[in-house]
Amino acid sequence: MSPAPESKQDRRPPYQHAADELRRDILQGRIKPGEQMPSIRELQERFGVANMTARAALNVLREEGLLYTIHGRGSFVADHDAGGEFSVNYTAPAWYLASKDGKPNQEQQGEGGPDDAEAAGATLTEMLTALRDEIRALSADHQELRREVEELKAAQQSKP
Repeated sequence: MSPAPESKQDRRPPYQHAADELRRDILQGRIKPGEQMPSIRELQERFGVANMTARAALNVLREEGLLYTIHGRGSFVADHDAGGEFSVNYTAPAWYLASKDGKPNQEQQGEGGPDDAEAAGATLTEMLTALRDEIRALSADHQELRREVEELKAAQQSKP
């Protein structure tokens, strides 16, 4: 990956420019799903930006669902297709294909028609989107709790 060319006509904020370049790398397959993204330091060097600017670029991609972050490990490319949505090669787990009473769905038995498959795909996409949003919310809550714990520790250490 080469450094981004400098352009005085580019009026985008630096974090947006970096996010656009990284998005292009991901969507063109230069960085594949599951691969770890370059470190913040590497992004700083590549784009000639500050630490917070590189973080902001990753946050943009995380909000778009192109990345996920594992605390202490780094950021990784999420599974996606060219449109930024979930992979069409995704196979639903067996528990999802089973009906509420534990019997297999028609789709699992091979009797479902094209309309059933489309409806199941739409439902699965909605379910995955909801799960992704819930994970994001939980991650934000987790970060807030970590900040509160750090504040409590700092307050406790400052007491005589």
